[in-house]
Amino acid sequence: MFKKLLIANRGEIACRVIKTARKMGIPTVAIYSDADAQALHVKMADETIHIGPPPANQSYIVIDKVMDAIRQSGAEAVHPGYGFLSENAKFAEALDAAGVAFVGPPKGAIESMGDKITSKKIAQEADVSTVPGYMGLIEDADEAVKISNEIGYPVMLKASAGGGGKGMRIAWNDEEAREGFQSSKNEAANSFGDDRIFIEKFVTQPRHIEIQVLCDSHGNGIYLGERECSIQRRNQKVVEEAPSPFLDEATRKAMGEQSVALAKAVGYASAGTVEFIVDGSKNFYFLEMNTRLQVEHPVTELITGVDLVEQMIRVAAGEKLSITQDDVKLHGWAIENRLYAEDPYRGFLPSIGRLTRYRPPAETESYTPGVTPDSIVVRNDTGVYEGGEISMYYDPMIAKLCTWGPDRATAIEAMRVALDSFEVEGIGHNLPFLSAVMDHPKFVSGDMTTAFIAEEYPDGFEGVELSETDLRRIAAACAAMHRVAEIRRARVSGRMDNHERKVGTDWNVSLQGLSYDVVIDADHEGATVAFDGGSALRVSGDWTPGDQLAEMTVDGAPLVLKVGKVSGGFRIRTRGADLKVHVRSPRQAELARLMPEKTPPDTSKMLLCPMPGLVVKVDVAEGDEVQEGQALCTIEAMKMENILRAEKKGIVSKINAGAGDSLAVDDVIMEFE
Repeated sequence: MFKKLLIANRGEIACRVIKTARKMGIPTVAIYSDADAQALHVKMADETIHIGPPPANQSYIVIDKVMDAIRQSGAEAVHPGYGFLSENAKFAEALDAAGVAFVGPPKGAIESMGDKITSKKIAQEADVSTVPGYMGLIEDADEAVKISNEIGYPVMLKASAGGGGKGMRIAWNDEEAREGFQSSKNEAANSFGDDRIFIEKFVTQPRHIEIQVLCDSHGNGIYLGERECSIQRRNQKVVEEAPSPFLDEATRKAMGEQSVALAKAVGYASAGTVEFIVDGSKNFYFLEMNTRLQVEHPVTELITGVDLVEQMIRVAAGEKLSITQDDVKLHGWAIENRLYAEDPYRGFLPSIGRLTRYRPPAETESYTPGVTPDSIVVRNDTGVYEGGEISMYYDPMIAKLCTWGPDRATAIEAMRVALDSFEVEGIGHNLPFLSAVMDHPKFVSGDMTTAFIAEEYPDGFEGVELSETDLRRIAAACAAMHRVAEIRRARVSGRMDNHERKVGTDWNVSLQGLSYDVVIDADHEGATVAFDGGSALRVSGDWTPGDQLAEMTVDGAPLVLKVGKVSGGFRIRTRGADLKVHVRSPRQAELARLMPEKTPPDTSKMLLCPMPGLVVKVDVAEGDEVQEGQALCTIEAMKMENILRAEKKGIVSKINAGAGDSLAVDDVIMEFE
């Protein structure tokens, strides 16, 4: 076995590889850029080597710099993680020339299957059903428009060397094809150092299902079930689960066997993923093969008990697979939610800054599929820590929260509680949106396609409106919590000897436009909160004033609340909702109803920067008349280009920023008459 392993990556995947290497007794080497000097993967590794400035194209994806780090460290093997150099045949070739093992497939397999254009041609030659498209190189935007018309809209423009949603655009007309070609080309060059683009038919109403394969260099290959990855935004996966709620055993077997056959056809050896589009009749079409470890590999590990990183390392060391297809059993259900540093209330635009609070839910220490029945498992793969910085230079994903249960319903409920328990402050993040998805009827039923987010949230995410049943539970909990806070205040002020007699029992709770008059009857075990009209809820919990997480029980069911302070009550976040809950005496409530509401300032004649980023270009000049939908400027953040458009017709009166300027959230880019 290897005596030293270098991880040619960063963030959560570098931390993930380090954990398995540590379990195997293999010392690790981390590489890092200026921006990652204090990163978690740097703190976890046995050795660290600096490789350059923050941009990935000046550090992490510069092969010469990584090779120099390998020579300095004396590492015998390199795990590339995903993204960066993980599917770069030149990197694998450089490692081979240096006598260093690549923890991934052979160079030939990377060239054949890692390149999206080549892989489709090989699949077609192997009689694998593929999505219609143009596999040749596309020279310019005019050719992209011509090809798109020949295929028929809608089409998808994709980076040949791409992955992770980078360099992808869907076009529904000529203008979008032309614009998407250039944006895809730019993103591909920045993210992968390869700007080749191809075009394929965009299949509407599809499901995205992928098969995990594992092969060794001795001709053995197996598949480890499938993952459902249909919940996507901008072609980037957000929620994954294993197995799929859609497939039957016959389809699973057919997809799995086809995937293994395709892998063997190119001499594949390592972990890899074959991706398919599956229609409503369970017809499946080959999309591409990712010749690397997938982001969502933990859900496969949770239902199979197979450590994919360990298997990759053993295969790279020349070992035979220790498991056969008959050994692969799927146990229970696993769900993964990707926690992104992006603000769902601002169109999911990237957010950067310091994590002033980062408290994931407690993880399960150990777990064996099929041996630990009726358990709940929580796993959080992360690359950040409280007090750390989220940089604008890299992918916005900061954690992968996974839950496992003996069945899908249990896994979903475990995820709901885990999301409510996950504390993140200091940056915009998508936890509220993930909670909303977990409660959405289409997701709960398993009836979703890759169009789920576009169809269910066409105008973006604006938070969750909770049912009155949920609001009553929250109101009861907050009333009980307010009583505890009042007791604390009375004690601190010295106003009470017997606090039970000094704190009132009648209160008014208002939230989400509703108002409840309640009476609290407390005892040493909790409190009974009676609502005007006769109903009552029993509340218990150990929350104390100042705690930012309240793990309560309301009528025997768990209720987890993130708690903040507002004047006269609490800021409560739970199940995707962000609520101001005011708990007042009857007289205070009466007076509060007379207070006027504050109106927000008018920014309708300004273009505000929606996220921290770099101005790539400004498309208009002062004095120009612009039309609704017209491109005004392009902002780049976290390797993604975002085109800002005019919301209505107007005349540009002032431009405050130009290409190359760095902007903060809500900086005024331009003003209109």
